Amino acid sequence: MKTKIMGVEKMKLHKILGIEYPLIQGGMANIATGEFAAAVSNAGALGVVGSGGMTAETLRDHIRLCKSKTDKPFGVNLMLMNPETEEMAKIVIEEKVPVVTTGAGNPGKYVKEWKENGIKVFPVVASVALAKRMERLGVDGVIAEGTESGGHVGETTTLVLLPQIVDAVNIPVISAGGVADGRQLLAVGVLGASGVQVGTCLLTTEECPIHPNYKQAVIQAKDTHITVMGRIGGTPVRVLKNEMVKAYISLEKQGADLMELEKYTLGSLRKAVFHGDTENGSLMAGQTAAMVKGEYTVRELLEKLFSDYRKARKGLCDETI
Repeated sequence: MKTKIMGVEKMKLHKILGIEYPLIQGGMANIATGEFAAAVSNAGALGVVGSGGMTAETLRDHIRLCKSKTDKPFGVNLMLMNPETEEMAKIVIEEKVPVVTTGAGNPGKYVKEWKENGIKVFPVVASVALAKRMERLGVDGVIAEGTESGGHVGETTTLVLLPQIVDAVNIPVISAGGVADGRQLLAVGVLGASGVQVGTCLLTTEECPIHPNYKQAVIQAKDTHITVMGRIGGTPVRVLKNEMVKAYISLEKQGADLMELEKYTLGSLRKAVFHGDTENGSLMAGQTAAMVKGEYTVRELLEKLFSDYRKARKGLCDETI
């Protein structure tokens, strides 16, 4: 049952997960390390270790690192296209991970065992049909991700996708994509979200492990600097424009095959994250990159986000949380 206060959905994800803020950190590949996840959890949200780009044993190491640095709840994001997903699915049980989010596939074959071991499960979905299927599997909630997000994206915007999924299921719906300030946080609450997942606005935090060049590229980004590559080939990824992206899109329009295009993207995220190559690296970021204008600690960012949310909400209904 959803609780509404004067027409505004009261977010409750923090109560479900036992955290301070109803916010999940996105499981960004090569960025969502065990140390970063712990920093986010210590700041009051749900930190998430991202398995993208990891082997199964690397994931185990990062889970243990996270546990060594926080006593707060945290999660693991499993990208189901990873060839070592089977082993990773077992590791989250063995390591007693409290929350699992999933992406790039259907986690159906793992949900029953995860739930039997007390794990809360929140799959990322990009359609009403998948959200309904996940509800039938008994997941704890779904993360409705709109096309505004960074990295691999679908086609439907958060503004359209979120209320459809909220109306279609009776489990908590977490909004993802397009939130970087308090007004947007309020908007997804009005649409029925029980919480939010963010990634882009965390990229420039002091604790985020990406290269300083990457952080500066996000801070300097304008709305026209953000685009999607791979849309023609059916593998759309939202990124900041640079020389690599321009070359990729040009070749894509000319009909280049995936093998030819892969030489531009192979290892490109690592180039950006670890080496700060802002021209040849893949600077994954959502549309909200144009709104990110400074560096904060994670705690400062969360305090500002929710303080601005309360101010925006008070302006609508003259009532604070």
